[in-house]
Amino acid sequence: MAYWLVKQEPSAFSWADFSRDGKAIWDGVRNYQARNNLAAMGKGEFVLFYHSVEGKEVMGIAKVARTAFPDPTDEKWVAVELKPVAPLKTPVKLEAIKAEPKLANIALLRQSRLSVMPLTEDEFMTLVRMGGLTEKALK
Repeated sequence: MAYWLVKQEPSAFSWADFSRDGKAIWDGVRNYQARNNLAAMGKGEFVLFYHSVEGKEVMGIAKVARTAFPDPTDEKWVAVELKPVAPLKTPVKLEAIKAEPKLANIALLRQSRLSVMPLTEDEFMTLVRMGGLTEKALK
């Protein structure tokens, strides 16, 4: 199983919007590396939802509900469908991520402009725990 992080500006589509809607088609990605990451996502894999630009914090856990399909906004690209699983009890701010030695190599810090990125299981679980949840939230 792979783990992922997706970034979204909350003014465009926030965790609250995502939770209210109960699902989202993750489309509009126009970066080749991010597209390849979307295409690699497997059904049922976990995804962290990160507010970029404003807030700069991990907000919650989602799951891949539908794997890559043609992006409805431009069929040369791909999209996936995500469903919310659980909000973090405490959003994990970028400053806390930078201060955690276990996250020193996380793509969020190395490739800050990338909107869809892989995480190792350890990075994913470290962020989940920093957000006040345990493995039980993933069941």
